[in-house]
Amino acid sequence: QVQLVESGGGLVQAGGSLRLSCAASGRTFSIYNMAWFRQAPGKEREFVASITRSGGSTYYADSVKGRFTISRDNAKNTVYLQMNSLKPEDTAVYHCARDPNYSGATAASYRSWGQGTQVTVSS
Repeated sequence: QVQLVESGGGLVQAGGSLRLSCAASGRTFSIYNMAWFRQAPGKEREFVASITRSGGSTYYADSVKGRFTISRDNAKNTVYLQMNSLKPEDTAVYHCARDPNYSGATAASYRSWGQGTQVTVSS
């Protein structure tokens, strides 16, 4: 069974940085588009960023564009989310997701999900 395991969350002050990682089990990581979503208490899951299989294309939500960077290392079966200039409104549980065919912003279109890692940004 494929597993996605996120790590790297924590508590950081506004303006700080964090780097999230999502490690995938299995040997077919490179055939999947990968994405990061986030969910704050009482809110719907929100698209953050996605990256295509080879890493050739990346997509970002307007709210994080210019501050967050998604990347992947197919040799390590890992996708990353570098988050800079963090704001209190970035506070949420961050989940990674994957799908072999879809790389857009609709959460329901992704087949596999991780359990998430908490990111808390204090003001």
